[in-house]
Amino acid sequence: MLNKLSRFIERHLQPGGATPTLSAHQKQLAVAALLVEVAMADHQFSERELDSLSLSLERKYSLTPDELSELISLAKSESNHATSLHQFTQIVNQHCDNAEKFNLIKAMWELAFADGSLDKYEDYLIRKVADLIYLPHAEFIRAKSQVKAALGEVK
Repeated sequence: MLNKLSRFIERHLQPGGATPTLSAHQKQLAVAALLVEVAMADHQFSERELDSLSLSLERKYSLTPDELSELISLAKSESNHATSLHQFTQIVNQHCDNAEKFNLIKAMWELAFADGSLDKYEDYLIRKVADLIYLPHAEFIRAKSQVKAALGEVK
């Protein structure tokens, strides 16, 4: 995903290019981009996934309605051109603690299960992000288990 989405994130990550530190809101935009990638991983962006994504981004990451709409729109149009998650996972590694990383993976699982089924591409993407942000495998499994338990999943 990443020409238009990258420019969108860069616009918000580098306001005027003057400040090297990220605000909480700017960090949340990078995290939100990773969530959008999960929603698009199976190439089927269902209404349930869109609702879950919107609610999650709005509730957890304090995006304005305009930012939310723009981010989802850009993600949809750019999803077929995904080349790298590095710029987003690098921000997470540099600016998120272990608890924030765990919550990111947990939010990714919530989104992956939003449509009632877990696609292999969603699972792969979450595993890849967990590896790239150096989240221990036990924490990756714990996040998935917590989401499944909250959803009443038996698997």
